[in-house]
Amino acid sequence: MKKSKPREKKPSLLVRIWRWYRERRRRRVKKPPWAVRLLRRRFALSPRTEKIIGWIETIVEVGVLFWLIITFVTVRMTVPTGSMIPAILPGDSFFVDILSYHFRDPTPGSIVVFWFLEELRITGVKPGSPAAEAGLQVGDYIVAPGRWDIGVGGEPVPSLLTLSRCIQAAQGGSLEFTVLREITAREAQVVDAWVKIPSGAKDLKDLGIDYKARRSRYVKRLVAVGGQTVQIGPGGKIYINGEPSPIFANMTYARTGMGIRYGVEPTLVPEGHYFVLGDNTLNSYDSRYWGFVPKEEFIGCPFFRVWPFSRFGPMNGYFWSRRF
Repeated sequence: MKKSKPREKKPSLLVRIWRWYRERRRRRVKKPPWAVRLLRRRFALSPRTEKIIGWIETIVEVGVLFWLIITFVTVRMTVPTGSMIPAILPGDSFFVDILSYHFRDPTPGSIVVFWFLEELRITGVKPGSPAAEAGLQVGDYIVAPGRWDIGVGGEPVPSLLTLSRCIQAAQGGSLEFTVLREITAREAQVVDAWVKIPSGAKDLKDLGIDYKARRSRYVKRLVAVGGQTVQIGPGGKIYINGEPSPIFANMTYARTGMGIRYGVEPTLVPEGHYFVLGDNTLNSYDSRYWGFVPKEEFIGCPFFRVWPFSRFGPMNGYFWSRRF
């Protein structure tokens, strides 16, 4: 009796797909870069020239990709001060997540990065304008570094948006401008001026004021959001809506000091704003002095430290890292 030949076992579907893909890739002719293909239509290119053009194209593509990431996905920044010790030390450099917060809001306890108005100086006053009639002058500072005793409406001005909202709220009335005026190179005085706010006025331009503004990125810890009442209670503990905050149970913040005006008593955070503090509370210029950060000035949250190498890695609760 004739012995039957054993049936050959067929490879699995996954193996056949892999073999097909590998063979297809082996036979495929690699196309030259698009810049080379474009130039070939008009010029005769040597192999060496095509190689150089290919490298240039790669460098340009990487540069554009890097720019897109830095602009729309993340920001790299370095902290020069010690206001966030021990979470962030002076000289620490990290990347900031600016993408995911288009889809979610930051939560109390997170370290946040935002734009802060450090300086606002009047560079021009239109003759006959409300500002001129009130006596405001070129060179007056509406905002100056570290000066919580000047501002608008009796309040410091942490952002241009805050100032615009203050002007709009005072339409048809008057608004107090408390400015710093330089008398000599070494002497300055605080001057009060009441400016009439015309109906429809929205910003300084509508009051006849030209100005120069300087903003900086600040890094602080988010403590409370709009609608919450925040207080730094006895012993430096954080209270939210009258209750001790479990998020900040191990943190202590200063509640006394020259210039502190917010958060010592129960303070309602306006809707659409944040209350922020520095972890190194004795060396931090934060919401205790100048008030609230508008949500529109929020940039993002640090998520990955790249310097120093001894502290390289995720931070601020990202990828299971510590928040404090």
